[in-house]
Amino acid sequence: MFDLIDLASVRFSEPRSLWLLVAPAVLVLVWTWRLARHRQDARRFRSRRTLPVRERVSLAGGLLFWLCLVLATACTILALARPVAAVSLARTAGIDLVLLQDGSASMKVGDVAGDRWQRSMRFLRVLGQSLRWKDDRIAMALFARIAAPQVRLTKDPNTFYFFLDHLALESPFRQADDTTWDTNIELGIYWGVRLIDKDQELHGRSPNVKMFVLISDGQAWTGEVARSLALARDRNIPVFVVGVGTAGGGIIPEPPPRPGTQPALQPPTPIHSSLDRASLAAIAVAGGGQYLELDRETDREIANRIVDAARRRAGTAGIEQGVRDLYWYCLFAAACFVTLGGVLLKERAELWLHTAGAAATLLTIWTLTR
Repeated sequence: MFDLIDLASVRFSEPRSLWLLVAPAVLVLVWTWRLARHRQDARRFRSRRTLPVRERVSLAGGLLFWLCLVLATACTILALARPVAAVSLARTAGIDLVLLQDGSASMKVGDVAGDRWQRSMRFLRVLGQSLRWKDDRIAMALFARIAAPQVRLTKDPNTFYFFLDHLALESPFRQADDTTWDTNIELGIYWGVRLIDKDQELHGRSPNVKMFVLISDGQAWTGEVARSLALARDRNIPVFVVGVGTAGGGIIPEPPPRPGTQPALQPPTPIHSSLDRASLAAIAVAGGGQYLELDRETDREIANRIVDAARRRAGTAGIEQGVRDLYWYCLFAAACFVTLGGVLLKERAELWLHTAGAAATLLTIWTLTR
């Protein structure tokens, strides 16, 4: 967020402290008189002293240190008056992230820490921490063969983290249900579009830029996926794909037998599942986004890449007015003048005076910030 300070709008919250500026004003007059006397003495000295080479006489002698000290005092008094100014803030437009989380049976494979589902939930928590939650909003839908919206577009982080806490261990789709043993990405994308349409129906058109974040272990490319991606492209919604799992994969665990049923005499053939990078990358390319993969980069890096890409698409949402406290600028200027005065010192006695002045300045700053 970029801000421009309007100097014409500067005002003081404690204007009664400004009368103290009389002291540095008087000291500046005294300093000017001393500078004039120094220049007269220098000219008189040159006229009465004869040397074989030209002698250089400093312009102000040791007076520059005192000028810096007077200016530092003036800046400190201005800080005591608590100056504030109006600022124009170029506000970045918000983003709407719609999370499309795979909840099919293959997400129970334990080829990553915990299993693929738990690994996804940990990443989504980091992604939520990367948002500003002022103008940014987030929604979430789960899908297997069917889809189930979990969170409508919201800017309340408590709502989002509430669902993450309850979904942290396992998918709400039961492993024993036949509908869980299928991955229907096209339906997940379709429901993502429905979430955006419903939000627009309830709250009107939002200026936020939209983006889908698909978290899955893969699905074979089909015409239905292409049609869902075309629907997202028509609405200018890119699809970023985050792969979870490994190329080696693992066995999908069988659901526990239903109560009251006898276990099968012949156990079912184990089903192996591995990360399908090719199909996920194809979805990302067709969706106008990028393919990213958990554990290739850190969760924070992946989340930042997604959010940064959305911010670049968002642009700015206009200029808004705010108020900026300027007393820290005054204290910084005072510290700079004190430091500059120390650089200009030549005599040890003056250095001790400078040290005392710096200590007094630090004491003032400590008093103001208590």
